[in-house]
Amino acid sequence: MEDAGFGEAAVSEQSWVPVQVEDSEFLAKACFGNTQYRVLLSDLNCVWEEEMQAEAIGDRAQELNKRLRASVQAFFTHLRRVAQPRLSGQPGHQDGVEAHLSLLRHDDRLMVRLKSELAGVPFHWEFRLRPAPITVVCKQLVRPLLAITQVLQRQVQELTGLLVRKDAEILDYKENGAVLTRGRLLTDVFDEDRYRQNFFSQTLPQVRALQESVCFSPELQELYAAVSSQGGRKRRRSSSTHQQDDTPPQTPAAGHNTHTQREGASGPGCQSGSDQSLTPSLEVRNPEEPGSQGASGEPQKAESEQTVPQMPVPVDRPAARPKKKKAVGLFR
Repeated sequence: MEDAGFGEAAVSEQSWVPVQVEDSEFLAKACFGNTQYRVLLSDLNCVWEEEMQAEAIGDRAQELNKRLRASVQAFFTHLRRVAQPRLSGQPGHQDGVEAHLSLLRHDDRLMVRLKSELAGVPFHWEFRLRPAPITVVCKQLVRPLLAITQVLQRQVQELTGLLVRKDAEILDYKENGAVLTRGRLLTDVFDEDRYRQNFFSQTLPQVRALQESVCFSPELQELYAAVSSQGGRKRRRSSSTHQQDDTPPQTPAAGHNTHTQREGASGPGCQSGSDQSLTPSLEVRNPEEPGSQGASGEPQKAESEQTVPQMPVPVDRPAARPKKKKAVGLFR
């Protein structure tokens, strides 16, 4: 689903945050503009989304709040004020305005109902989300998470190398007579293979228990935003490079052809098609054809020469230099 109100990069660079609606846990992305929004929710089994523009927001606001009469901007300002914090993982009581969210599932659709007050009158809103296309799921969830795993793997490799160098540094201290004064700081030499085996056998079972829970720590949110931001800048640079490569080069010959075409089109005998831009306009009459004689009955010999435009000077032959005038005066 292509976003008309938000650039795809702006939505991608915003991190997922944990959100709880009643007893259900979701990961959410909520982008609010001036008079438009885009919301994505995921329970790790499905991804839903909704995008609304100004006109549709006004229609739905009037449909759900028949007692209220206000401009689209007023409706949306209040909606953004009460909904954005809740969809960003913040408490429901913000700036003295309280909002309640409820959830309704119908077939494959998801509806999040919001209730608050506007000018002392109950204000209702419904986020009517539909399953997101596969392309959106890949762009907003799968690809960034795969990139995060690669970044974390590289971080592990760098930390492993750092531990090996630290062990070598400690060994050098010991060989030169250094003694550890606090026994509780004593550590074994780091063995990468043994550490990996212990991690798989002891730590990994504890991580598997978290697969069913929807959690996204602040550290992972920061890493997600950083990885997505780097990917967005790379795509923008790539798009800019492709646009420059696709631009056809302009040569002086192209400009000359265009000038020649204009000259030919102004005459009565201009050609059509590709020949018009490559060949100057000519109008040559055959003296032997009927109608090529003048009123006196004699052939018109010089008429064809008058209709031929002046041909440009060839590039490889310089133009003739004007003759120097002889000096006139005291010396001749």
